[in-house]
Amino acid sequence: MDNNALHRKERFIITTIEIIDELGIQRLSTREIARRQDVSEATLFRHFKSKNQLLVAVLDYFSKFDNDIFQSTKLKKLMPKEAIIYFINSYTEYYENYPAITSIMQVFDVLRCEPELTDKVKSILRNRTLFIKQLVEDAQKAGEIHPDVDSENVADMISGFCREICLNWRLDDQKFSLRERTLSTLEMVLDALSQIQK
Repeated sequence: MDNNALHRKERFIITTIEIIDELGIQRLSTREIARRQDVSEATLFRHFKSKNQLLVAVLDYFSKFDNDIFQSTKLKKLMPKEAIIYFINSYTEYYENYPAITSIMQVFDVLRCEPELTDKVKSILRNRTLFIKQLVEDAQKAGEIHPDVDSENVADMISGFCREICLNWRLDDQKFSLRERTLSTLEMVLDALSQIQK
């Protein structure tokens, strides 16, 4: 990205994401962020009072498209099963186009251990899962998914395999299509859920 085109605060956020992606959360330091931006740590701390405040901004950046994706899924007026596929497809396309951002999803458990970050991490995960849960319930009402399956469990299952496939994609240096593998798994799960017998 062109550093001149980005606001300094956003450059700090993007650099933080790049460091987490390259070195891991354990090796993230304000010194390294400042070094990569060719500024002093004091300059960084003029924008963010603490490393945790910067990480809150990173989480906000990570989830900034969530509401857009939620809204566009609703506005498409798709059948519920198609809406679930569209929703997951939107994320996989975004992640394939910006692989570094997926590193944030992979450090949620570490971030949630910081009191300042716990609510933010919970909120991101809860909002995404609740949206999937609602889509599953809509699919049940439309007769596309068996009505006896627990919608919350299905939402957890979809969220879980999406994160797992994304982790494998990262570990495999993105050698397979994240989108294709995730969508084929999703379609297999949705087909199975529509065929469950009482």
